[in-house]
Amino acid sequence: MRMMLLGLAGVGVATVGWAVAAQPSKPLTEPAKTAAVPSGDNPPPTATDVQLVERNIAARKEYENSLKALHEHYTKSGEKQRLMWVERELMAYHLLLKPSYNLDVKDVPPPTLEARVNVREANELYKASMEYKGKGLGDDYILNMRRAELLLREVLEKYPSSDKIGDVAYQLGDIYESRAYKQYDRAARYFERSFQWVKGGRTDARLRAAVLYDRQLNERAKAIELYRAVVEHDTNTEHIRQAEKRIGELTGRK
Repeated sequence: MRMMLLGLAGVGVATVGWAVAAQPSKPLTEPAKTAAVPSGDNPPPTATDVQLVERNIAARKEYENSLKALHEHYTKSGEKQRLMWVERELMAYHLLLKPSYNLDVKDVPPPTLEARVNVREANELYKASMEYKGKGLGDDYILNMRRAELLLREVLEKYPSSDKIGDVAYQLGDIYESRAYKQYDRAARYFERSFQWVKGGRTDARLRAAVLYDRQLNERAKAIELYRAVVEHDTNTEHIRQAEKRIGELTGRK
C-alpha cells in the first residue's frame, strides 16, 4: 500500500488518461459470465476454484467499469473535486498487483493463436509498453512495470491475431519473472506462448521457460521436455550447450 501511495503522489490528469484508456470499458449493464456462482456475499461451500476465480475476475471488472462510469459522469458535469477523487482511485486500481489465481481462467490465451496480421494499433500499444518497461528505480520501476503489463495485455485482448503477439508474450514473461512480480508460473507460461504463437522464432523463450520450470517451479519433467526442445529447435550454440548440460544433470546421463 505504501508503494502505491508513493507512486500516485503527484499523478496528473495526463497520466490518469493512460489508466482510463489502458483497457477498454464495457457497459455496466453487461451481465457477468459467472452464472454458476450465486451473487450473494459468500459463495457456496461447494464452489470450485474455477468458479471462485471467475467470480473474482468479474468483480474486478465491475469495479473498474463503475470507476470509468463515474469518471465519464464527472468529466461531463465538471465536478472537479469528485473527478480528481475518481482519477486517483482509478489509477490505484490499475496499479494494484492483481495475481492470477488460475492461469487457465481468462489469463493466458491458448497456444492456438497465430501471429498473422500487421495491426497499427497493436504496434503502437507495444511501442508504448516498451517506453515503460524496466524504467526507473525503486517504486517508479514497479509502477512502470505495471503500466507495461497493462498495455501488453491489451494487445492480446484486442488484437489476438497481431503479428506482435509473440513479442508481447515474451515481454510479459520477462515482466512476470522480474522482481516487480516474481510470478514464475505465469512467466513460464507466457514464454511458452511466445514460441508457440510464432513458429520458428529464434529467441531464448524455450530456454527461459525450461529454467523456470526447473529452478523455480520444481517441475523437472516439464523442464526436461523443454530443454530437449531447445536442443532440437534452437540455433544458438550456447543455448543448446546449456540445455544439453542440464538434461545430463537431471537424467544422470552425462
